[in-house]
Amino acid sequence: MSMVDPIADMLTRIRNAIMARHEFVDIPYSNIKLAISKILKEEGYIKNYKTFVDESRKKFLKVYVSYDENSKSVITGLKRLSKSGRRMYVKVDGIPRLRSRIGLVVISTSKGLMTDRNASKNKVGGEPLFKIW
Repeated sequence: MSMVDPIADMLTRIRNAIMARHEFVDIPYSNIKLAISKILKEEGYIKNYKTFVDESRKKFLKVYVSYDENSKSVITGLKRLSKSGRRMYVKVDGIPRLRSRIGLVVISTSKGLMTDRNASKNKVGGEPLFKIW
């Protein structure tokens, strides 16, 4: 059975791992999920990520969730913005901002995936995938 929205599935798996206080979560591999993991690691929301192949030769991403010294997750919220049923595209001046500037929006642009700050700096718009804080 095929998955309708693989990015929403990835975010839900991370959200569930945080609620269950797991150290890591396995996610089916795709190039966009790898790029999202790279951005989340650069911004400090996850500890690390690794790709591996299981015995049935399927690729997986292993995402290691980051917790602080009080064993609270660094990620307090994840929200999907542009969904498969309702796509959303923005210009540079319409990029969604988080009120307190704590957090970021990941945007799919013509120059690849980037954060809202990088998209504003590079003056490109695109499809805001999700926001994380």
